[in-house]
Amino acid sequence: MHIRSYEASDLQQVINLTIETFRPFYEDYVRPLLGDAVFRHQHGQWEQDYREQVPSLHAPADGRHVAIAQIDGAVAGYIAWTTDAKRHHGDIEILAVAASYRRNHVARDLCEHAFQAMQSTGVEVVGVGTGGDPFHTPARGLYESLGFTQIPVAGYLKGL
Repeated sequence: MHIRSYEASDLQQVINLTIETFRPFYEDYVRPLLGDAVFRHQHGQWEQDYREQVPSLHAPADGRHVAIAQIDGAVAGYIAWTTDAKRHHGDIEILAVAASYRRNHVARDLCEHAFQAMQSTGVEVVGVGTGGDPFHTPARGLYESLGFTQIPVAGYLKGL
C-alpha cells in the first residue's frame, strides 16, 4: 500500500468512493429510521451533498488535507482532515475505504498517516465523529483501538 497526497485527478474516484461507502448508511439505515419525509428534508440530496463537499476537502493553505491509499494503482481509500494551528487541534472529517479493501489495515494506516502529518504541524489533540448505529460499528472499533475516547452525544429529529 502506498499513501500519498490527494491530486486533482483523484476527484471523481474519491467522490465515487464516498458515495459507495456511505450509500448503505443513508439508504439502508437512515431512510428507514427517519421515514421518507424527514429523510428527504435532512438527507434527500446526500449524494449531491458529497459531490459538492468532496472537492473542498483538500485545501492545504486553509488547513484541509486529503491523503489517498493506493493498492496496485487503485484507490483503496482516503482520509480527509482539518487542522487549526491556533488551537493545536485537528479533526478527521471523512474516512472511506472501498469495500474490497476493508479489514486490511487501510483505515488504520490512513489514520496513522494523518496523525503524523497533524503532529508535524503542532496538532496536540485530534477529534473524530461517527455514528452510534450498526453501520458505524467498525469505525467506532477502529477509533477506540487508536486511543480515542468516546464522548456520548444525543441528537434528535422530528418532522412537523
